[in-house]
Amino acid sequence: MRQLPKRLLSIDVLRAITMMLMIFVNDADGIRNIPGWIGHADNYPDALGFADIIFPAFLFIVGLSLPFAIKNRIKSGKSFFSILIYILTRGAALLIMGFFHVNLDDYNSRAAIMSKPVWAILSNLAFFMIWLDYPETLSKAKQYTLVGTGIATLIFLAVIFKGGEGDDLHGMEASWWGILGIIGWAYLVCALVYLLSKGRIVVLIIVFAALLGINIALHAHIMHGWFPVIGDASAAALVMGGVVVTEVFGMLLEHGQTNRVWWFLYISGVIALVSGFIIRPYTGGISKIHSTPSWVLICSGITILSFAVLVYVVDIKGKKDWFKFISPAGTNTLTCYLIPYLQYFIFKLCHIRYAHFINTGGLGLLRSAVTSLIIIWLVGLMEKRHLRLKI
Repeated sequence: MRQLPKRLLSIDVLRAITMMLMIFVNDADGIRNIPGWIGHADNYPDALGFADIIFPAFLFIVGLSLPFAIKNRIKSGKSFFSILIYILTRGAALLIMGFFHVNLDDYNSRAAIMSKPVWAILSNLAFFMIWLDYPETLSKAKQYTLVGTGIATLIFLAVIFKGGEGDDLHGMEASWWGILGIIGWAYLVCALVYLLSKGRIVVLIIVFAALLGINIALHAHIMHGWFPVIGDASAAALVMGGVVVTEVFGMLLEHGQTNRVWWFLYISGVIALVSGFIIRPYTGGISKIHSTPSWVLICSGITILSFAVLVYVVDIKGKKDWFKFISPAGTNTLTCYLIPYLQYFIFKLCHIRYAHFINTGGLGLLRSAVTSLIIIWLVGLMEKRHLRLKI
């Protein structure tokens, strides 16, 4: 495997910005009288809202950071088997959390023995008990007790779950895997390919081309059906695109071709954007909800160009302190993702509602921006107290 710097700070910053924006757009989803372009373009067959670029950017960043995570483990002397277990357990954790989150949408408080907010709060607290990065000073007995309690809580919540309506009541089921589950499947596929191929750039490019080709062929109606694990291959293509960018980046640095790094990043970003618009009329337009190839390519292009700018600003010019106030969102990202769930359902449980004047128009958007910053600040405080998830 080719050598990479131990860490690119620009990836952490890009992840932090993306997470902050994800919290913002999710919080702004219920605000009235705001510009339509801020939200998702779900009601339009061929359109791209600002919120539509956030999730694909996050998937692409998963790919950007994946080679660093695996190579750092190899450098630390981890065996192939231990890295494989790390990949499988990390993917499984994301799938489990995604599975519980997606079932929330169908939860029937009237049929179940506890209300939806209580069920949601308990499940998210169980995630922390199971996957918390416990300090070494905590005894193993206490760690095992907390982890076991978390597992028992999830099992109990799964048993009592009631979804559906009327005569169509049912237990938990995977109608889809949710945001975390989609990330989990895409991560598993790409991480396993990377590990098994030992990061060979030719193999990675071939796999990326195959995944993108599947996505294009399905939406152009050249192929039909839905593939196990990868679905229409959009999420895996986004992650693998990030993996390829990092590997080419490392290859150019390894050969001392620093100037070509910029050409590669800017040209590949522009090519992705232009390609997305070229195939737009033939593959279902631009649509996040249908995960069309144009959406994949255009969002990849935007992310690559953003990454290029941040590499220059953060890694070359050393301006990482410009983003210090949101840094916990880049290093403790999963916690940042889960905290808004707890906030939302605690508000529901306590019947807390925003006043009308901060739930509409510009003041509503300001509230969402402040909310995202407060959540990141709280996660930063948690991080200082070693309360962070280790996934």
